[in-house]
Amino acid sequence: MLNAFAPDARKELRLFSAGEAADLLGISTSFLRKLHFDGKIPDVHTTPGGRRHYSAEDLRKIRIILDASAKSSGTYLKGRREGDKVQVLSFLNFKGGSGKTTSAIHTAQRLALKGYRVLCVDIDPQASLTTLFGYRPEVDFLDSGTVYDAIRYEDPLPFSAIIQKTFFTGIDLAPAGLMLQEFEHETPRALIDNVQPPFFSRMATALQEVEANYDVIIFDCPPQLGYLTMAALCASTGVLITIVPNMLDVASMSQFLQMSADLLDVVSDAGAPMVFDFLRFLINRYEPHDGPQQQVVAFLRQLFGEEVLVAPMLKSTAISDAGLTHQTVYEVERSQFNRNTYDRAVDSLNAVNDEVESLLQKAWGR
Repeated sequence: MLNAFAPDARKELRLFSAGEAADLLGISTSFLRKLHFDGKIPDVHTTPGGRRHYSAEDLRKIRIILDASAKSSGTYLKGRREGDKVQVLSFLNFKGGSGKTTSAIHTAQRLALKGYRVLCVDIDPQASLTTLFGYRPEVDFLDSGTVYDAIRYEDPLPFSAIIQKTFFTGIDLAPAGLMLQEFEHETPRALIDNVQPPFFSRMATALQEVEANYDVIIFDCPPQLGYLTMAALCASTGVLITIVPNMLDVASMSQFLQMSADLLDVVSDAGAPMVFDFLRFLINRYEPHDGPQQQVVAFLRQLFGEEVLVAPMLKSTAISDAGLTHQTVYEVERSQFNRNTYDRAVDSLNAVNDEVESLLQKAWGR
């Protein structure tokens, strides 16, 4: 336990096998071997037995080389091109425990491993996403350095001043902490005093300073429909609502959607832009052999049609076990788990996140 949560411990991302590297690059392992043989890509860490292992930074460099020699630019670097707007995704639900943070971090990491430049913005005062990136919000950001400092009403900092590098190549973090709760408390007074910009525009305005540096910005929202969540929604181009397929959660989501619609109508009338490229429901913690869950999923698909992601995120001991040490499935070694359990979890996560990626590409007109 002390090793996992040592006071001065810093997270490091593991290396990836040749098979994993080829999958992430979108090429075959034989083509990857040939690139090494022909001397077209730099050497990587090799074991005494001759097995190659790739860091995320290695993958980034190889991707740049491949794209430069491809027939058309953007074959291997699939992020924004000139004229594309930054894609801003909000993961939200009114109910705690619906898998928002788990979904947000796995999506961010999968996109980063596939070459996208990602900014994670944690706006939950509980700061679970910040913790998963190896920070200790109660120590590191007790008084300052969180998103709150960039959107507060008095003397806000530039957004760039609060962004932290992470151990995960391709991902930066705008951290959260308990101070974020102050935004909820201060906003009613700011509304009375007509402080500009208003609460619903502050996030979008603050992000404008840094958005050119990223392809995708991901919000992990708190489990409530407060001013922070509405500020994130007003800055978003896409929304992913996580839902656990049982009737209590569906009933809760129904109330959440009703309340959201009413509140966002009010905000929209006040001048907030409310146009999303897409809104999708993400089935979370799904157990395919659970009869009642199957019925709930069928009901949701009948009700919302294409707005429910085709791929559900399976409930998996690999995801929960990785979480015990503040890790994700993409961070842990396959050898630490039952291989079938691990593979099933990874396949499920990849299917969800690659579907999200296709929505981003479609929003860019590709």
